[in-house]
Parts: sequence; C-alpha cells; structure tokens
Amino acid sequence: MAFSSTDVTASLSIVTRFLAEGAMAVVFPPVCPGCGVLMGRHGGMCAVCWNEIRFIERPWCEVTGQPFDHDRGEGLVSAAAIAVPRACQRARSDRIYDGPARKLAQALKFSDRTDLAPMMADWMIRAGAELLDQADAIVAVPLHRRRLFGRAYNQSGELARAISVRTGRPLLAGVLERRKATTPQVGLGRTARIANLSGAFAVEPSRAPSIAGKRLLLVDDVLTTGATVNAAAKVLLRAGAAEVSVLSFARVASGGAETLYA
Repeated sequence: MAFSSTDVTASLSIVTRFLAEGAMAVVFPPVCPGCGVLMGRHGGMCAVCWNEIRFIERPWCEVTGQPFDHDRGEGLVSAAAIAVPRACQRARSDRIYDGPARKLAQALKFSDRTDLAPMMADWMIRAGAELLDQADAIVAVPLHRRRLFGRAYNQSGELARAISVRTGRPLLAGVLERRKATTPQVGLGRTARIANLSGAFAVEPSRAPSIAGKRLLLVDDVLTTGATVNAAAKVLLRAGAAEVSVLSFARVASGGAETLYA
C-alpha cells in the first residue's frame, strides 16, 4: 500500500504530539489544581474538589449577578443595585470564591500557574455567555507596573486572552492603564475605597478611538468589593465606551460584591 506525503505528515504529527504529551506528563504530572491529587490528564479537577465548587446559577440579581437565596421572580434586581449609581452595566461570575475556587484563583495569581487560565476561561465563558454575545471587545483589569514587574504577568490579562482566543472577541490590550499603586480594597469602608482608587486608572489617549461607542467586557479574576471594576468602568465610559459589563472567575459570597457599585 502506498502512502502519500500528506498521510506521512499527518502520522508524524500525531506521533509527535503523543510523545510531547507523554514527556509533559513526566515532567509536569497532571494533578488536580484544587488538592494536588494525581489525575489521568491535564485540564481537569478531581471529583471531590468538583463537588465542593459552588457554581453561581439562577436566581441572581440581573444587574450585579449576586446570587439570591431563593427565587424572587424573573428579572429582579437587588436593593443595592437599585440604590447605588453604577458604572458597570451588568456583572457575572462563574463561582463563589471559596474552597477549590479560591485555590485555583490563588494558584493563577501567585504561583505562576498561567496554564490554568484556559480551563478557567472556559468556565467563565459559560457564566458570561449573555455578556459575551453583546460585547464588541474585551478589556482586562490592569496591574500597576510595579506589581506587574514583580509578578511578570497579569492574571486577569491571562484570563482575558484565553477568553478572546476561544470566542473570537478582540482583546484590547494596553487600552486601560493602572497608574496608581493601590492598597487591597478588602476591609476598607466606602469612602476609603473611593479615595484608594481615585486616579488609579486611565485610558491611553492614543487608544481611546479603539473603544469609542463600543460595548466592553471588563475581565477580572475575583470580584470582592467591586470598587475596582467600578472605577475602571467609569474611566472607560468617560473615554467613550458605550457600556461596560464585568466578567470574573469568582466572587465573594456576600458582604462585598453586593456593594458592587459603591
């Protein structure tokens, strides 16, 4: 039987990929990112950790995405979303920030586990499908240059890049800048949060035309108080964006992101 050059090339490609995956498994054994137990392949979680994840499902506030403890009717929004002026149109998160979700987010952020970003992005795409359908482009919440220098990458940028690749939505890198090094928002009161983030973000003037009139999806890793994304959204809107919605991997259970627009 004669084989064409195409058949030979395809076979060699399969063999090469198989050998590469085998070598990768030896050097970097596939383990559950939640608990470290050995897995059969990369890109998954063990059954124990999977069952501990608290995915955010309806019913939720249609504006903030904060889950309700019981069904209050379709299209209902929380009291906080009504009472406080907002810059973000809507917000969605895939899961509650605890247990394995916390470990995943911290591994991406602090342990150089950028390999987790594609898997996390897949979950975020599911959670933010309605936002992605209406978004013209994606923007990541930026790090200040000092923090970026120390970490060598932006965890939100890694998530945004993976989402862009999978959905085809353009990623507008470098449009939003973080010009002020801020302290962590957790534990600060409303006035202190506003002061901490005052002047923190800016749109590069030469890049402003790229967001003019566009519906933007702002990507962050974890939604805590929500003040950071709100401050970033205000800057994007002032620079000409039509609207800004937020998509994060996880969010705090309560007491934080419920005040998303404070």
